[in-house]
Amino acid sequence: MEHLLKMKSKTIKFRDPVVENVVDKFVLRSDVGYAKYGRTLHSERTGKHKDLAGYLNDIQEELMDAILYIQAAREELTDDKENILSVNSSLPESFRPPHPSHASTAQQDWDDAISPV
Repeated sequence: MEHLLKMKSKTIKFRDPVVENVVDKFVLRSDVGYAKYGRTLHSERTGKHKDLAGYLNDIQEELMDAILYIQAAREELTDDKENILSVNSSLPESFRPPHPSHASTAQQDWDDAISPV
């Protein structure tokens, strides 16, 4: 009977495109979940397909996955940083950017010529 329910339509004005993108992702995620399970979260809850312990278990599993994704992303950043350092160290000195410790003490900021401090 769930498939006979009408979908609601709503017009929303967004001032922030970031918020709009997140809302779009929520709608898409809902569509994917409905296609996979054949019911909405509302019907799952009201139809007693899952109890509070089931929802808490789902939350815990999702958060554990999130921690794993964060760790993998951090390792990816570390690998990328090491690769960049490796490439930079293999470049001839003339192609390398100057190290900050070699900067002149008289170095000016980009706006010093316009508005000296």
